[in-house]
Amino acid sequence: MSWVNDMMRSLKDKTAISDFIPVNEELKYITRRKRLVEELKGKGIQSSSVLEAIKQVPRQYFITDALIEFAYQDKAYPIGAGQTISQPYTVARQTELLDLKPGDKVLEIGTGSGYQSVVLVAAGANLFSIERQEDLHLITKRKLKELGYELKCFFGDGFEGLPNEAPFDKIIVTAGASEIPEKLLRQLKVGGYMVLPYGTGNKKRMYRIERLNETEFERKDCGACAFVPMLRGTEKL
Repeated sequence: MSWVNDMMRSLKDKTAISDFIPVNEELKYITRRKRLVEELKGKGIQSSSVLEAIKQVPRQYFITDALIEFAYQDKAYPIGAGQTISQPYTVARQTELLDLKPGDKVLEIGTGSGYQSVVLVAAGANLFSIERQEDLHLITKRKLKELGYELKCFFGDGFEGLPNEAPFDKIIVTAGASEIPEKLLRQLKVGGYMVLPYGTGNKKRMYRIERLNETEFERKDCGACAFVPMLRGTEKL
């Protein structure tokens, strides 16, 4: 897997969303990111905190060298290990559906490239992220550290979640599930949301599930979507 060589090495402690801007980032990427934000507004994204996070997080650092110039097109791209970096609209939509409050404790299933992870942090999440592919987990964890992002990244089975860190205010699943992960539901706080793509075969729809009390949940259909499949277990080096 080839990652961008020109990575930012020294970022100050991130205490504001503006701290996510690379010190020496080329102006063309900042300009393209602003255009992307306007495009996402046109597609229905309304949350100011989500749009600001997209505006600040440099997507070009999370894709391969060959695709850098296409970083701000609203498209998904392969990142290796059979995974993709989701299109910006999908990242923004899932983040918006979480209805994040500053400091919300969030579990992300599928770290992937780390782009969605950093957008969540920029939008105010206290993030815990889990990845089932060990090679991808190690590469992304190292890359995030080199970029100055100190996130809580774990290697493990997304279906199992992180019971030792539960409960969570919000849970986001970034792969298409063919069943509702029961163990994840149990790790969600009462009043919290889980956002996940769910459905049989290739027909997936985005759902937001709210935990009403200890035993009851309410599910809202938020439209059609496309994701790589959510798989059980882990894949080690």
